[in-house]
Amino acid sequence: MDTQNRRGAFVQSVDRAITVMEFLAANGWSGVTEVANEIGIHKSTAYRLLTTLRDRRLVEQDAATEKYRLGFGLVALAGTVAEEFDILRCARPVCERLSEDAEETVTVAILEGDEAAIIHQDISRLSALNADWTGAHNPLHVTASGKVFLQNMNEERRSLILSRPLERFTKNTITDPEALVEHLSEIPDLGYARTFEELEVGLNAIAAPILSADGSLAGTLTVSGPAFRFPEKAMERSSTFLLEAAADISSCLGYRG
Repeated sequence: MDTQNRRGAFVQSVDRAITVMEFLAANGWSGVTEVANEIGIHKSTAYRLLTTLRDRRLVEQDAATEKYRLGFGLVALAGTVAEEFDILRCARPVCERLSEDAEETVTVAILEGDEAAIIHQDISRLSALNADWTGAHNPLHVTASGKVFLQNMNEERRSLILSRPLERFTKNTITDPEALVEHLSEIPDLGYARTFEELEVGLNAIAAPILSADGSLAGTLTVSGPAFRFPEKAMERSSTFLLEAAADISSCLGYRG
């Protein structure tokens, strides 16, 4: 990015807020005057920054001294990142093995909002696919990973998502909520979810859940392949490798069920 673009993208208030948190991280309990002097801003500006961060639980204020320090809201944010790092640490060697066993493309996804976000990918040397999907976000109703997330959601959240119009991507996309819920009911029996050319024409996939130590859904593991070489029979053969791999990642995360 050139200098002009960097300047255009720079947001001073955000930069100052981050500087405030870095100062509190290094110095602990600090007053408005200390923060203002350190950053070189007016006390009223420092006060507005600190109260905004306090209201968002990113800093906390002592009622007696009126000083500030970092708040527990940061713990929740950091926990999300830490969990993602744990999944990646556990998944990388397993995904490499799975991609060679299944001879197809393997991805790991987590739930971000109401979408499945791909955070890792391994492509078999024999795979006919070569697209890089890392970082892609997909609607839940059109991917095997998304169906795992939907099936494991509480009824209220799933109903809310399915109450919105479901976008059609191919002629095979399931856009009727009742039909989709019925389709999801096969997942507990199979142990994995399936998609047949529902996101892209010519692309099939199966996905299994990755479980955290407490048994909650941490992410999904998916094997994807072109429909001509990854039809239902090939899915069934690869499902053994998939389920074993998902169990290995879950075990690495501490799941003992």
